[in-house]
Amino acid sequence: MCGIVGYVGRQNKTSGAHGALDVVLEGLRRLEYRGYDSAGVAVLTDTGVESRKKAGKLTNLIDVLQADPLPESLTGIGHTRWATHGGPTDRNAHPHLADGGNLAVIHNGIIENFAEIKKELLAKGHTFLSETDTEVAAALLGDIFRTTGRGDLTLSMQEAARRLEGAFTLLAIHRDQPGVVVAARRNSPLVVGLGDGENFLGSDVSGFIDFTRRAVELGQDQIVTITPESHEITDFFGNPAEGKEFHVDWDAAAAEKGGYPSFMEKEIHDQPAAVADTLLGRADAQGRLTLDELRIDAAELKDVTKIIVLACGTSAYAGSVAKYAIEHWCRIPVEVELSHEFRYRDPIVDANTLIVSISQSGETMDTLMAVRYAKEQGAKTLSICNTNGSTIPRESDAVLYTHAGPEIAVASTKAFLAQITATYLLGLYLAQLRGNLFTGQIKDILADLHEIPAQIQEVLDREGEIKDLARSMSDAESVLFLGRHVGYPVAMEGALKLKEIAYIHAEGFAAGELKHGPIALIDDGQPVFVVVPSPRGRHSLHSKVVSNIQEVRARGAKTLVIAEAGDDAVRDYAEFVFYVPQTPTLLMPLLATVPLQIFACELATAKGFDVDQPRNLAKSVTVE
Repeated sequence: MCGIVGYVGRQNKTSGAHGALDVVLEGLRRLEYRGYDSAGVAVLTDTGVESRKKAGKLTNLIDVLQADPLPESLTGIGHTRWATHGGPTDRNAHPHLADGGNLAVIHNGIIENFAEIKKELLAKGHTFLSETDTEVAAALLGDIFRTTGRGDLTLSMQEAARRLEGAFTLLAIHRDQPGVVVAARRNSPLVVGLGDGENFLGSDVSGFIDFTRRAVELGQDQIVTITPESHEITDFFGNPAEGKEFHVDWDAAAAEKGGYPSFMEKEIHDQPAAVADTLLGRADAQGRLTLDELRIDAAELKDVTKIIVLACGTSAYAGSVAKYAIEHWCRIPVEVELSHEFRYRDPIVDANTLIVSISQSGETMDTLMAVRYAKEQGAKTLSICNTNGSTIPRESDAVLYTHAGPEIAVASTKAFLAQITATYLLGLYLAQLRGNLFTGQIKDILADLHEIPAQIQEVLDREGEIKDLARSMSDAESVLFLGRHVGYPVAMEGALKLKEIAYIHAEGFAAGELKHGPIALIDDGQPVFVVVPSPRGRHSLHSKVVSNIQEVRARGAKTLVIAEAGDDAVRDYAEFVFYVPQTPTLLMPLLATVPLQIFACELATAKGFDVDQPRNLAKSVTVE
């Protein structure tokens, strides 16, 4: 999500050496593609730590620096923030200062136990100026530095990292240790850049690509201390460790995309992290869900008699997946409405209706107007959104943020999977409140959800199979998609991706509808993707979909099947089979969608189209 840059150079500045502020600002500029809502820097000077930060784009921070310049420095850190804890304000922007202003800290990720640590620090007399978990981490680090850390920033970071839970990359500088930047990494990216008399840190290599191509990849739960002449890596307990050195052979533009040819492909590969981050910090040690962002009283949620999901495009298909899960777990009827149709048909809502709006940007005008209408009718409103501080969450009664990170490509990929994950969390939370599921059942489902990121990665590791298929079909003029149960919205999403970026006719159907009309479209060679339900689940559905495959194949269709590992029944009826890992039926969309995304992206690329900026489309639709 956030962009992070750290730099330390020679103390005796020589000709050609870089100033910390120049390096940090250039790194932040290179990291702007990640998306952000505020920016800030801190440098070490002869008189101590000095910091500047500002909400909004990097140009706002540059204006502040021009009006109030920082002294020259050779040690600095910088940050672009994507808000999670606390809104996108000047006060919540990073860096955060602690230890009487002598320590500056920046942070990417989510600290799950920040409330517990904050309570402890308040009891010690610490005060806090922001709403962020990051300031808590800074205060903890400063407290340790003055006590058990013996005034050593590396030792202090090791102890602080052992105390923190969640996902974090932390960078720190301290007045008492000039020429040093210390960083910690757990479940969040951090790369070291190696220079001549200078060293760098970045969320990814684009943070320092203009200055060096030598890099070191840090492992999980590692601390790195950089000086102008060295980098030293340990684990959280101080034991020496090694990182993996590599050479960056991308140019600066490619580095912003993580080495991928497009943002869309990068974001497809971001999906294991997007799902994992959306799950992060949502349950306590006992496995009970704790969705602190849901500001609706539990008693009111227990009284909900109907849920209406409002969304457009890809988000509407996430809502369609949610319908199956929430109705199954909670026994509450769920309707999925296109936002732009909802308020024009005199919908039936009341105080016991929960309106769940889904929008990646939080600014989708159709959805915003539908939410406002629902509130006027007395319904409770909850937003599922990826952008902290955007309009729809602000105007809703409650919000459940996804943590997919910024999505640059117009065609949504990782936001879609994060939205599905968030709706699952909502459904399980409602089931917990209403007693529809036992705690053990919820814990088991959450355990299955936590397996999903690794299973998505398994799919990505075999993307070559799908890419080869896509390239072989670059001349296709029409592709149909079939699915049943939760596979039906997956089929519709697969068709939408192909329409959006490859500009060819594609439609998704419920497989049971074939004989009611769509089978007339089947002609010799017609490609048909079929999303097959698990044979371990509802056996009647599995056998019916296998029959659908046979029906279209008998009429000349080219059958392309997405099936669960071990499902040998489909082999004899498919020209192509892609197996996804076994997972419970309701969770399968998180896996089955991924090969369809890869297929659309590769086919459009083979046609020579810009997959990031498809014609006639915008990332956020802010007009009705």
